[in-house]
Amino acid sequence: MTLWSDFLTNDKRIIHKWKHYFPVYERHFRDFVNKPVTFLEIGCGLGGSLQMWKRYFGPHARIVGADIGPVCKTFEEDQIEVRIGDQSDEKFLQSLIDEFGAPDIVLDDGSHVMSHINTTFQCLYPRMAKNGVYMVEDLHTAYWDEFEGGLRKPSTFIERCKNLIDELNADHTRDALPPTEFTKNTLSMHFYDSVVVFERGAHTKKWAPEIGTPPQAEHTSLLDRVVARVKGEPQAGG
Repeated sequence: MTLWSDFLTNDKRIIHKWKHYFPVYERHFRDFVNKPVTFLEIGCGLGGSLQMWKRYFGPHARIVGADIGPVCKTFEEDQIEVRIGDQSDEKFLQSLIDEFGAPDIVLDDGSHVMSHINTTFQCLYPRMAKNGVYMVEDLHTAYWDEFEGGLRKPSTFIERCKNLIDELNADHTRDALPPTEFTKNTLSMHFYDSVVVFERGAHTKKWAPEIGTPPQAEHTSLLDRVVARVKGEPQAGG
């Protein structure tokens, strides 16, 4: 059964999700199914998503919910634990790491307030498992004033992500931007409607070897010019 099918047939606690999120979930979370994953969801809603993640990831998963609402503590059951606190409180976030260890997956579906999202990312992302996945959803709020948003407003998480694209590629900026821990420990960033996903991992040496059979002599000059253009080297001829 797919996660989407599970959602459509849910008869337990209420789950509230945009339908176009489900292919995104399965694309980035599928490698963790039936493994001893620690899954941290910021924002528990009405409790249904915690149960959905438990069903999806299987019997070895540890599902941790974090929410500011005390009633969410009642959502606990086998494999599901809930802690009450504010996602903009770094001490609370650190307490989650101290108790549960480095999460393999973080899903931020919390307050959707830009300063809260930024604080949560700044605190949790560096403390994740080395091959972890960090997802922020409902980022349409980055454009809404009531969530500290606004088009191209520098303090939104969307704008932060635009800068992180440069950090991801810092090794190629010819020293214009020094590599950061984000550069070293992030393999990819993925953007979807209202969602951004970060996939962590350690890089091996970055190099571009030439492998294969040499071209025919008459094509060599053209190939050399194409390679030189890609590498930014001076080119002979017009």
